Amino acid sequence: MRRLIDPLARAAFTAAHKALKLGWFVRRPRTFGAHALALTSDRKAILVKLRYAPGWRLPGGGRGEDEDKAEAVLRELREEIGMTAHGRVRLSCELDEVTDWKRDLASLLVVEDVRYTPRRWSWEIERICEAELDDLPRDMSPRAARWIAAIRDAL
Repeated sequence: MRRLIDPLARAAFTAAHKALKLGWFVRRPRTFGAHALALTSDRKAILVKLRYAPGWRLPGGGRGEDEDKAEAVLRELREEIGMTAHGRVRLSCELDEVTDWKRDLASLLVVEDVRYTPRRWSWEIERICEAELDDLPRDMSPRAARWIAAIRDAL
């Protein structure tokens, strides 16, 4: 059953994401995001692969303009990777970017000593991996690679 659901979910989410991008092209919205360089106790980065977009990425997502950045990123980590515990959380940097016709303020936080139990199946997240910062997967999304480089400069 899972073999049937996974490709269908990927196709549905990819189509929905493309429709959103069309709306962003028309509206050019201002958005706010919170994304984590989530590190395990042995300093490996936790990365996610989304069903609707290519490449490995940092966990995270949208937040309200007035929503606390740390609270938003911790919520996203619980939702996306099943985070059960964490250590120190700190803002590393904020990047103002234009992506997919959105004007986005990406708040990049470092979350240390993350422990997690991945969900058995997720609508949004296809896979989770851990990687050494010096040995990241070759198919990283370009945006995630830029973000990790920016965060590493601040580590």
